[in-house]
Amino acid sequence: MREPDFWSSKPGIAAALLSPLALIYGSIAARRMRRGGYKTAVPVICVGNFTLGGTGKTPAAIAVAKTLAADGHKPFFLTRGYGGRLAGPVRVDPKTHLAADVGDEPLLLARQMPTIVARDRAAGAKLAQSHGATIIVMDDGLQNPSLQKDVALAIVDARRGFGNERVFPAGPLRAPLETQFNQVHAIVLVGKGPGATRVSELAREQKKPVLRARLEPANEAIKLIGRRRVLAFAGIGDPEKFFMTLASSGIEAQAEESFPDHHPYSEPDAKRILARCEAQKLVPVTTEKDVVRLKGLSGMRGKLASAAQALPVTLLTEEPEALRRLLRGALAVPRSG
Repeated sequence: MREPDFWSSKPGIAAALLSPLALIYGSIAARRMRRGGYKTAVPVICVGNFTLGGTGKTPAAIAVAKTLAADGHKPFFLTRGYGGRLAGPVRVDPKTHLAADVGDEPLLLARQMPTIVARDRAAGAKLAQSHGATIIVMDDGLQNPSLQKDVALAIVDARRGFGNERVFPAGPLRAPLETQFNQVHAIVLVGKGPGATRVSELAREQKKPVLRARLEPANEAIKLIGRRRVLAFAGIGDPEKFFMTLASSGIEAQAEESFPDHHPYSEPDAKRILARCEAQKLVPVTTEKDVVRLKGLSGMRGKLASAAQALPVTLLTEEPEALRRLLRGALAVPRSG
């Protein structure tokens, strides 16, 4: 879905009219989050977000898993596999699975570490353990109570913050702020922007530490794109963030096309993008997540996948030792499961 403009502005008429629905949705979400879940025999680290839309959650999950692996652990990713047809639990094979099977984000995760897709998170955790996982990193699932979490990190985009601080559909929040703060151990604030001050203020009130981070685009991809004229397209939670990343990397897009998050590109979509690139002599540039969604498809979508240049990003924390201490705290807790 596309995020409505009023979600990011001071609450007005639209938010007020939707407040009764938001109250019902928020109450249900809050009760659900307070339920007890299955306690695994290995620690569970959850990397989630408070809001709908993109925050850098998947790069953050990868950064967490790499930190754990560097300490000698064997992390497995656990994710629902949004957009995929397989309910799981199934171990993702990036060589044979397509985005239509397991979703786009699991394919990105599986390039880094073993990844399990499961709509039933407890069943997924058991499969991960049977394959030798010593720790589980959940990509998303902060609002899902099916697993007990040893550490929960909320990834927040500094530009967007918490939006108008209203619960869906009156705003972008997945559940009331206080309920969500009660469930997390720290906030990871990504980038710089107008929302950073308010996020830090609320985190102090709730006595939650704030770790600063940034998304770093790959230098190799930037050099490969060089000074060529580009058409930027993205079907992610926050396409504008991708366009801004391109601009900050010195890549000026001659044209931009935005699509909803997890957008299943159609043949007409691909044909239009390729025709525009050919007519204006542009190179299509997009995110890794979008390229993954196009891979393995035939026709114009396959041609777009071959022609598109991806710009990978990595999440870098400004306080890596603070993150490491937080994760080590989860491993120090005695377990039974």
